[in-house]
Amino acid sequence: MPDKLPEIIVGMGSCGLAAGARKVHNALERELKKQAITAKITQTGCIGMCSREVLVDVCLPGKARVSYGEVQPEHAARIVSQHLAQGEVLVELAISQLAQAGDQAYDGIPQVNELPFYAKQKRMVLARCGTFDPEDIEQYLAVGSYEALKKALTQMSSEEVIGEVKTSGLRGRGGAGFPTGMKWGFCRQSPGEQKYIICNADEGDPGAFMDRSVLEGDPHAVLEGMIIGAYAIGASCGYIYCRAEYPLAVKRLHIAMDQARERNFLGDNILGSDFSFDIKLKEGAGAFVCGEETALMASIEGDRGMPRPRPPFPAQSGLWGKPTNINNVETWANIPGIIQKGGDWFAGVGTEKSKGTKVFALTGKIKNTGLIEVPMGITLKEVVTEIGGGIPNRKKFKAAQLGGPSGGCIPAHLMDIPIDYDSLVSAGAIMGSGGVVIIDSSTCMVDMARYFLNFTQNESCGKCVPCRIGTKRMLEILERITGGEGKAGDIGLLQEMGEQIKATSLCGLGQTAPNPVLSTIRYFREEYDAHIRDKICPSGRCPALIRFTVNAGLCKSCTLCVKACPSEAITGGAKKVPAEIIKDKCIKCRACIEACPFAAIY
Repeated sequence: MPDKLPEIIVGMGSCGLAAGARKVHNALERELKKQAITAKITQTGCIGMCSREVLVDVCLPGKARVSYGEVQPEHAARIVSQHLAQGEVLVELAISQLAQAGDQAYDGIPQVNELPFYAKQKRMVLARCGTFDPEDIEQYLAVGSYEALKKALTQMSSEEVIGEVKTSGLRGRGGAGFPTGMKWGFCRQSPGEQKYIICNADEGDPGAFMDRSVLEGDPHAVLEGMIIGAYAIGASCGYIYCRAEYPLAVKRLHIAMDQARERNFLGDNILGSDFSFDIKLKEGAGAFVCGEETALMASIEGDRGMPRPRPPFPAQSGLWGKPTNINNVETWANIPGIIQKGGDWFAGVGTEKSKGTKVFALTGKIKNTGLIEVPMGITLKEVVTEIGGGIPNRKKFKAAQLGGPSGGCIPAHLMDIPIDYDSLVSAGAIMGSGGVVIIDSSTCMVDMARYFLNFTQNESCGKCVPCRIGTKRMLEILERITGGEGKAGDIGLLQEMGEQIKATSLCGLGQTAPNPVLSTIRYFREEYDAHIRDKICPSGRCPALIRFTVNAGLCKSCTLCVKACPSEAITGGAKKVPAEIIKDKCIKCRACIEACPFAAIY
């Protein structure tokens, strides 16, 4: 047999493509042709280190796989000529290496699991993301894909599959955290010949990209999980509801479904059994409310995406009035591992009431932004300081917003809180689908609450009065406060309205919309008081409540601020005359602060 070819793997998930992966890929192809070197070049999904994209891995036969970060097209020539041709690693670009059994490791380059970003992660859902081509089913089959499906169809009854999922303790990863096995059992027991399976991939939280990355990097795991779920419940038809704003995920799902049909993992008499099941892909128009399961089903049916009263629950009467089971992308992606390795394997990770791992999108004011997967029970402090690498620019950690627009803030003094369903709820936040936005000392918490409430208010479907009108009135109050027109009683009114909206809204969007406001009032009341009572924004972020001043003692008359000001609002700055800001002309754009090298403007 011929020796295995050298291989170059380029990270081409959405994060990599946004950073320029296509140009890097093309440059590498040109260099291989130019230098007459035979090697395989392929694509892969997101491996999690989004802050270091474009990521390029080089694999030489018998040598450890080396990862390069922040690769530009101009690096292609040296990667090919030095690493591929001569076997010499570009140390200045290398992030880590992965040495399998029998591979020769390189000196001075850390192993992947030695990096702080990965050391405390446990990759179960993300185990295959970023390791091979998501459009090549042969690579999936080589690492055991669809073996769990074969096991379920040939060795287990439907009830045994559900029992294994119950043993695992898996809870829905879409936010509510309802026990998955119990949910499947309800649908299995519902009478009716026609039943449906739905994958909720309508991920719309600001700063969240967990489901998108899984679909782009390991679509077959989701398909396999859905097929197993359909077998357990007795469904013959499934839908993946994915927003059209995820074109790469949609493309790779279509490819994966076609490949699965060719191999008889989807379709009639799957793998020679009497079980038949197929999946359709429905592209959503990007309405946040369609993440709510009854609104999602209305959208699939061709109606406007608006929630319906419950009961009846989807397990009894869902899509077109038939028993329906809905889980999100991450939940489905966990199923193959649970069936293949057993429920006890999954339950051995995490806490007593929150089993397994959770995938998070780590964003905001943090050094290592990206996609992470951690065991339930890890502390917020470990995520921020060790995996995330801390806060950049010498700023201090102020809070973490968990659960997106529906979640709440965890302040700095609660950094030791374990990340699990119950602990987060007790602190005023929720797990949500997995967005974690890190906030530093420069962020105004009142303005941040206004931002999230503005999002949910815009996304309200308008069906119920508490959400349609209540969130609008709350937003008006927050806009008054950040605009310098807050008045006594506003905070109490926000709290009262927030609790009423939570208690009376029809669906989860309205029931959780006040959370960012209520949690910031709970932990950052002094900032609200400062805006209302003292008419100042302590963080210097609300334009109506700030003014810019030059410290004459620190000003060196360098005129850099004068040149940077777009509104000509700064005078002086020459012949040792300190600069001075004309208040009426200042547009508060911060250009002067950024231009001043002496921190003389505050």
